[in-house]
Amino acid sequence: MTATAGSRPIIAMTMGDVAGIGPEILARSVSKADFRNRFQPVVVGDPDVLERAADLIGVKLEIEEIDSLEGGGPSASLGESRTISCWNPTDVATADVPPGRIDGRAGRAAYDWLVAAAQAALRGHVDAIVTAPLNKAALHAGGLDYPGHTEILAEQCGISDFAMMLHLPRGSVVKGPDGLSVAHVTLHTSIASVPHLLSQQSIFEKIQLMHQFLMGIGCSEPRIGVCALNPHAGEEGLFGDEESRIIAPAVMRAREQHMAADGPFPADTLMQRAVHGAFDGVIAMYHDQGHIALKLIAFQKAVNVTLGLPIVRTSPSHGTGFDISWRGMADDSGLREATRVAMELCRRR
Repeated sequence: MTATAGSRPIIAMTMGDVAGIGPEILARSVSKADFRNRFQPVVVGDPDVLERAADLIGVKLEIEEIDSLEGGGPSASLGESRTISCWNPTDVATADVPPGRIDGRAGRAAYDWLVAAAQAALRGHVDAIVTAPLNKAALHAGGLDYPGHTEILAEQCGISDFAMMLHLPRGSVVKGPDGLSVAHVTLHTSIASVPHLLSQQSIFEKIQLMHQFLMGIGCSEPRIGVCALNPHAGEEGLFGDEESRIIAPAVMRAREQHMAADGPFPADTLMQRAVHGAFDGVIAMYHDQGHIALKLIAFQKAVNVTLGLPIVRTSPSHGTGFDISWRGMADDSGLREATRVAMELCRRR
């Protein structure tokens, strides 16, 4: 199977944790012909679970099980009917995983599907991967010591310079002409550990990754605002010295290399300014500093993009939704937006 069949990208869509809403939002999205016809989807997951999710929401999917993404690949009719190719590269049985509960089988299968999709993208068999949410506790229950998608993908791609980014595309609620993107210096870690994990180098690297991403989506002169760590940007050292000791030197280094970075600014006012168009990208120091602001602004529009990978990977910004899983009420708009952004990134590569 070769990527980009005709003018439509081939996108591997991983099922995520089968105890959550991943199977339902996949079934909802690929059952919509106007959405599905814009690309060639390959669901990487359990075909029996996908069929059960389709039955749950009252749609009929013709599921074509494939053994590999090499050679034959999806059928020629894909995108012209409700036939959906499904590849299940794991020997973990997931059909009887109970909904809404942490289960090691679900964690292990989600990992296997993600790794297989990433390797397919690295080999050029698919153009991008879009990932339904997995559960960190289920990963651990399955014997896997990873905090999430980002770190697994970085390991598979053999990179150490990467970042999690939330992206609000142009035309959403933000005023900037290229939307608003927020990358994070630290990822899935405790708040107590954040100050010790920050360094001038790590902050500079995230500014650089953000600059490259914005240039790649057509922003000719990216404006990047950098968050302070402490309230009021440390208030001249009264609340901490990370701003003067670590963050400001990283910003200065970026400016010396002709990147339009500025800061550190207090995070509360910086986010407000960025939403109103003052910046194209923001560098947050830790997970919730960036996530809370963007999810308050436009929860279903925010798309998770992993920066620094040699492949295109996006995902919706929400989690597994155990509280509503397998009840027929999950919203697939976040997954569809993530897929739309993946298609745009494929087009620009």
